[in-house]
Amino acid sequence: MVRTPLTPEERERGERLGRLLREARGSRSMAEIAAGAGISAETLRKIETGRAPTPAFFTVAALARALGLSMDDLVTRCGPAAVEAPAAVSTAAAVVAAAVA
Repeated sequence: MVRTPLTPEERERGERLGRLLREARGSRSMAEIAAGAGISAETLRKIETGRAPTPAFFTVAALARALGLSMDDLVTRCGPAAVEAPAAVSTAAAVVAAAVA
């Protein structure tokens, strides 16, 4: 299977996610957060550095939980630029919140 190349916007969104996760991790170790999320430290490293710019939804949800972040905040800060209609963002946030609950 051939993967479609990522757009510049998708890469930028992945970089924003990585920066947000690094900031939220603070002084906690990568191994501690990765273990709390049920992923490998290598996977977390790739996400934080932007080498894995489109992690799976459940990986992001597990990291958010381990870091004490809300999915709404992730959608707001890392989602597509404000070109989406507010209703679409609210609906996406509601779907994410329901899946995490």
